[in-house]
Parts: sequence; structure tokens; C-alpha cells
Amino acid sequence: MPIKRTVMRSSKGTKLYAVRDAQGRFKDIQSYKRSHAMDIKRKSKDELAKAAKAKAKPKAKPVVKSKVKPKAKLVVKAKAKTVKAKKTKK
Repeated sequence: MPIKRTVMRSSKGTKLYAVRDAQGRFKDIQSYKRSHAMDIKRKSKDELAKAAKAKAKPKAKPVVKSKVKPKAKLVVKAKAKTVKAKKTKK
């Protein structure tokens, strides 16, 4: 179960997270910036379980195609171009 944090602001206006113990006393106070950065860096239990499950799943072997490529028959029909000279008027 995640730890419940109370959002507070310091006298300077900085956002803070306060964690309280069972008696309601402050157990830990962190800046929002530092706490949020650690939340992003850490993986949740669900994310870790999903990653482990994906890693354990056997991958299907890829189908290996024949390494010998058939030679393509390339038929090229060359067309002879005839160029007519233009007559100039004198």
C-alpha cells in the first residue's frame, strides 16, 4: 500500500510532501520536486511484475527463409529511338 502524503506549502511558497506516522506526527518532509523525481525513477510492483512476465515469456522462433535467392530473369527490350532533324526556315 502506498504511503499517504499530505501536500503542504512552506513559508516561501515551496510545495512540500509531509508523511505522518500512526500517531499523526511528521515522519518525513520532502520537497515536492525531490519526491516527484523519485516517484518517476522508481518502478511500481505492477510494472516490475509485468516486465518479469514479459521477460519470462518465450519468444517464437522466426521463420528462416532460404538463403539461396533465385536469379531473376531480367528481360529488357531496347527500343531504337529515331530523331528527326527539324528543318529551319530560311
